[in-house]
Amino acid sequence: MIEVYYAEDDESIAKSVKEYLEQQDCKVVVFGGIADLRKALIGHLPSVLLLDWNMPDGEGNEFCQWIRERWRDLPVIYLTVRGDSHDIVTGFQNGADDYVVKPFDLAVLYSRILALLRRARNTKETKLFCDDLMLDKEKTAVYCQQEEIVVSQPEYQLLLLLMENKGKTVTRRQILEQVWDSSGNYVNDNTLTVTMKRLRENLHHPLCLKTIRSFGYRMEDTK
Repeated sequence: MIEVYYAEDDESIAKSVKEYLEQQDCKVVVFGGIADLRKALIGHLPSVLLLDWNMPDGEGNEFCQWIRERWRDLPVIYLTVRGDSHDIVTGFQNGADDYVVKPFDLAVLYSRILALLRRARNTKETKLFCDDLMLDKEKTAVYCQQEEIVVSQPEYQLLLLLMENKGKTVTRRQILEQVWDSSGNYVNDNTLTVTMKRLRENLHHPLCLKTIRSFGYRMEDTK
């Protein structure tokens, strides 16, 4: 599911965008101010961010720079009435991936979101997210609310497999084959049970890690 954070202080515009995107099976959270959006992003990153330039508690332009200092790969689309060439150029220079001038067609906006996410998937995904957890494949590290969590190599490989298949149930057999058999080491089913138990303890039993009894496991966002 595409998760959208939308910063917009015009309630009528926010409502129409939210209703349309939800009809396309998106999950949309609207923020009327930058402060609340900032807090939300620190805890969890969405699939895409829609950002108005003029907000009651600050400028989206400056906020976009703040985002890019922290998250290089978060897709950002401006939705704004500021449509002159200088503003558009400035928006892109400060980190926007796309720029849409109001008024806009909702179907076109949705198409732009899909196109942006396709491009993002075609680039190397180095960070995976689930609720407050982040797995950084470049660093081979796991974080919770930006604090690193120490896990063993088998625990990391297990979490990587589940997060790469977020929203899908991965069977115990698939995990054994992909996490351990690929290394040439035979292990029994109990090894998986013990490794999962230790992973849960290290992750402080996150609600996003689900057990499908006698079958497998699934990672999913709960927020």
